[in-house]
Amino acid sequence: MEIKVRKGHSIELTIEKMVYGGRGAARIENLVIFVKGGVPGDRLRILITKKKKTFAEARILEILDPSPYRVNPPCPYHGYCGGCQWQSVVYQQQLYYKKEIVRESLEHIGGFKDICVRPAIPSVNIFAYRNKMEFSFSDRRWFLPQELHLKDIDGGFALGLHAPGTFSKVIDMDGCLLQGEKGNEILRHVKEYVKKSGVPVYGLKSHQGFWRYLMLRYSLASDEWMVNLITSQNQPEIVGPLADSLISNIDGIKTIINNITNRKASIAVGEIESVLYGKGYLHDNIGRFSYQVSSNSFFQTNTLGALEIYKKLKDYGEFSDKDKVLDLYSGTGTIPIFLADMVQEVIGIEINKSAVLDAMKNCEDKGIENCRFICGDIREKLADLNFRPDVLILDPPRSGIHKDVLAQILSLAPEKIVYISCNPTTLARDLSYMRHVYDLMEVTPIDMFPHTYHIESVVKLRLAKN
Repeated sequence: MEIKVRKGHSIELTIEKMVYGGRGAARIENLVIFVKGGVPGDRLRILITKKKKTFAEARILEILDPSPYRVNPPCPYHGYCGGCQWQSVVYQQQLYYKKEIVRESLEHIGGFKDICVRPAIPSVNIFAYRNKMEFSFSDRRWFLPQELHLKDIDGGFALGLHAPGTFSKVIDMDGCLLQGEKGNEILRHVKEYVKKSGVPVYGLKSHQGFWRYLMLRYSLASDEWMVNLITSQNQPEIVGPLADSLISNIDGIKTIINNITNRKASIAVGEIESVLYGKGYLHDNIGRFSYQVSSNSFFQTNTLGALEIYKKLKDYGEFSDKDKVLDLYSGTGTIPIFLADMVQEVIGIEINKSAVLDAMKNCEDKGIENCRFICGDIREKLADLNFRPDVLILDPPRSGIHKDVLAQILSLAPEKIVYISCNPTTLARDLSYMRHVYDLMEVTPIDMFPHTYHIESVVKLRLAKN
């Protein structure tokens, strides 16, 4: 019997696969239906919420027969918070889905066939693995279904994470399982203090109010925390007492910082920074190297996962002590420093000036003399390069590599390339552009973000013989 799929209609179906973006997918004739929260193997009754020519979107009304891979998520905010789409999925199966997402992206977007995609390397920790969390204040609380009937909840205050698709509303949280319990203790302390302070939280629509964000960083190496209070104004008489209260009541806080921004953009970075306690930074390790991590500097979010990426980079790069290595998007120099004693020289190019300064300071502190950093737009700086690297390392942002940079890379034609990607779709697009000059040898997915659909990939490329 033909099933009519229309917006507002409910139908029954079985989820067939996971897709990039975290949703389950099923197919009815030529129509793909994406179901939020669906797990392959689920038999569901769903409600169609959007209908287009080739696809539809739906939400679950009832789980008729659960998938064997479905588990009860431990987080009370699961399904409402946008952070963890896959807490309801057995972890080993998450790894399989991530590998398949990488493989299918390379096939369908990149046009590659029979690629060697290795099994995804698991995260050492599947909870409390994040070393950085960013929580938003809001004067508009997003109520969970079980909270709607409660009369004594303040709808004008929240500190937590956004519900998907709601830029101005925030879920008020007592903790997040992706960070350590000490971080949740800090979160609860800040929330209660700010509530009692009488100083208004920031309205994401009105752009009025004082308290904007709470950002926490954690050093796995030293077991210490950084607290960054982001406010709309520089008022030390307000933030100072909160810093004192935190230090008095919670052990393990190494430094407290106040970033001040009056910009309307929802970015937890200040134009002014004031150190309220400590030195304003932490030290953390990737492998045997220690790095200074300040409030606004980039550092891999899963520290142990970063080590797995760098180990695979070492494996795929097959470095020798005669190699000259070029690292594009070099950030604070973590990769050049990791490779420094394996190669002759590493040159990093990075557009962010503060990141370049951090990279130079990190090298100076470690006595490393064979790393050099160039600050500027990669498109411009590659044109000035006067040597051909033996190995090229690419670690671009989620948007991938600009086509002009790709063209310059193909002109340089280094013998070996290692591409580190955080987005399978832009990875596939970029590799498709390079496929006539480089052979794709193999790919290893590495899970940096358990319970989410995000996956890192390390790709081994070699200059084609012909």
